[in-house]
Parts: sequence; structure tokens; C-alpha cells
Amino acid sequence: MEIPFWILLPFVAMLLCIAIAPLIAEKEWEKNLNKFAVSMVLGSVVAIWMVANNNAENEFTHKLVHQMVFDYVPFILLLTALFVVTGGIHVKGDIQATPKVNTLILAIGFVLASLMGTTGAAMLLIRPLLATNSQRKYTTHTVLFFIALVANTGGLLTPLGDPPLFLLYLRGAEFTWFLSLLPIWAFVGISLLVIYFLLDTYYYTKREALEHLMHDAREQEPIRIDGNINFLWLACVVASVMFINSGYIPAMGEEHAPIYIKLLREIVLVAIIFLSLYTTKKQVREANHYSWAPIIEVAVLFVGIFATMTPALIYLNANAANLGLTQPWQFYYSAGTLSSFLDNAPTAVAFHSVATGLPITEGVPMVAGVQEVLLKAIATASVFFGAMTYIGNGPNFMVKAIAEESGLRMPSFFGYMFKFSLVVLLPLYIIVQLIFF
Repeated sequence: MEIPFWILLPFVAMLLCIAIAPLIAEKEWEKNLNKFAVSMVLGSVVAIWMVANNNAENEFTHKLVHQMVFDYVPFILLLTALFVVTGGIHVKGDIQATPKVNTLILAIGFVLASLMGTTGAAMLLIRPLLATNSQRKYTTHTVLFFIALVANTGGLLTPLGDPPLFLLYLRGAEFTWFLSLLPIWAFVGISLLVIYFLLDTYYYTKREALEHLMHDAREQEPIRIDGNINFLWLACVVASVMFINSGYIPAMGEEHAPIYIKLLREIVLVAIIFLSLYTTKKQVREANHYSWAPIIEVAVLFVGIFATMTPALIYLNANAANLGLTQPWQFYYSAGTLSSFLDNAPTAVAFHSVATGLPITEGVPMVAGVQEVLLKAIATASVFFGAMTYIGNGPNFMVKAIAEESGLRMPSFFGYMFKFSLVVLLPLYIIVQLIFF
């Protein structure tokens, strides 16, 4: 049965709520109960329609169940594991905020983003970075580059790095395949770090008052890390995603395998979550201002996204040939544009569905059921363009909020775009397309 276009509207409405509601109804949208209500209403409309319009093989019901059990559950449990584990690591200290030191912190965060996720790396390092720069006057540019480097582009190398990559991993991309994006990752990372170092050097030498720099030099505290046991649990998370899959455990891929075998990786992740909570001192999480609210927010929003996305994916796959997207650069800019203003995880999945619906060309390398070059374009754009706005990726708003709590004045939604992303990031992303796609 063909998917009618109108049943895609709940998915569109879900994404528009995420993009627009924080801007026009901030106080109401802050409540996770309201987000959950929106998810349930829109998701129920889609679920009822799909069940009511099944064919003899119950195809729609099977696709909906698969989407929720084998996509949503692994997705949210991985994010929860990374959230809990990284929330148990506390970095504190205040070292001299020279351009070299700031650039080094950003570089470390850029690398860590692929190992512990962009959210984990951002939450781990943003407060130490702000403390280090607390004596300096000109620090807003440092936070903006932190959003680009640590909260977004750094997460390109593994499925742990950013949610869209994990969803592509679930669709068949090998864990190590993402390392093929290393040249793109390195090019953007080095470029942004060089631009930042030159800009910060200008502010440090030309704009900062001498008294501020002397104050910064006097007030220093050595870097200290608490909750080290969580580095072990982080290694366990990485190993679970790498090795607990059908490639290493064939039984997980068998159609009639028991549910506990199919979800073995997720069972292990749940165990890691409890081990991290049990072995981490309460004071460490308190020092991180740890709260369950952010991960609950992700869970209630994405249950609606995954439910409403199901017919949209079927529709896009069936109508891929009519959309006019065939070239890598077309996928790059299309996925990038949507990732800038909507959530980048469903964007990646949507364009993967489009790519799977295209005719297969003999001799062209394929990964996860699509041409490899198209998958590279989708993955890269989904991660990179998430930095174009505050709403492009979850950590962006979190970093902004923490910076403002510390007394830093951050640009508005459009100020961020006109003062930073359109003048710094977009030209660099265009260069990436010209070189690699």
C-alpha cells in the first residue's frame, strides 16, 4: 500500500515543534511533560493509522515495531549510557587562559567528542573552559568555537560521536567505517583551531587589559579529575558498540533469535549505567550539576520523532527517484540545510532512506545499502551543519545556557548565525564540499 502524503505531516509537525517552540513558547516548552504530550499525540496518530492500514502481512505494524524496538531503544540507551558515564567525570581547575592553552582545550574536546559523544565531551569541558577564562573579558568567541569543535564537528569519527552516526551504524555501517571520514574531520578540525588561535591571539594581545591578564596569571588552580572509574565504564561502552553486534555475534542478526539476544548490546549498556551510578561518588555528580532532565528531554522527544518518522522513511524510500537527489553534493547541502534547523539525527535517517531508494550502479562501492560517497556526504553534513544554529544539535543550547549562567553574554539565535556560523563555518563547509564531494 502506498503511503499518503498527509501522514507525513505529524513528522513535520514534530520537527517544527522542536525548532520553533523554544523560540515562541520557551517556558511551556521547557517542561518535559509538555514535550511528552506532543510526542504522544503525534505519535499516536501515526501508530493508529499504520495499524489500521496494514496489509495481509502486517507490514506497517512490523516496520513500526522495528523502528521503536530496534532503533529507538538502542538509540536512547546509548545516549543514556554516555550521559551517565560522562556525568560521573568531573574536571576542575583554573589555569592561565593563553591562546595556546585555550586552543589545546578545544583540541582535546574535539578528539574526545568521537569517543564520548559531543554531548559528553561538551558537558565535561565547558565548565573548566569557562573557569579558565573567567578573568578574561573577551571570551564569547571561545564558547562559539567550542560549540563548533566540541559540540558538533569533533564527533564525526565513530558512531558514539553524534546521534545521526549511531543511527547510520544501526543501518549497517561498520563501526570502523566512520574512520574513513578522518581526512574531512582533520581538515575541519585543524582549520577551525587555526582560525580560533589567530583570533584569540588578537584578543589576548590587542584587546585584553593588562590587569585582567595579570589577574589571570595570579589566580591559578591545578587541573584535577574526579570520578576516574568512569573512564573504565566509558571504555566498556565503546567496546559494547564495537563488538556486540551481528558481525561478531551472528545470532544477534537471526530473524527468530530471542529478544534478549537481539538486544544483547542494550542489556550490557543498562548494566554499565547501573555500575556507573553505583561506583561514582555522589559529590562528583553534584559538582557537575548532574540532572536527569536533559536525557529525559531527549527520550520524550525522540519517542515522538521515531514513531512519526516511520511512514516518512517508507515514503522517501519509495519516492527517492522522483526527488532529484542523485549527486553527493546534493545530499550534502540538503542534509546540511535540514540539520541546521531541525534535528540532525532524523535528518540523517531520512536522507539514508532516500539514498537506499536510488538505482544501484554496478561497480560502485556500497555501505549500509547506499553508495558509499552518498553515505559520507549524509554523515558529514548531518554532523557538521548541526553547528550552524543553536537548535541544530542538542549540546549547542546546553553550552549556551551554561555560559550564560556563568555571566557570559552570548549572541541571540540570529546573532549566532550572522556573527559566527555564516561567516566562519559556512565558507569552511563549502570548501569541504568542493574538496571531498
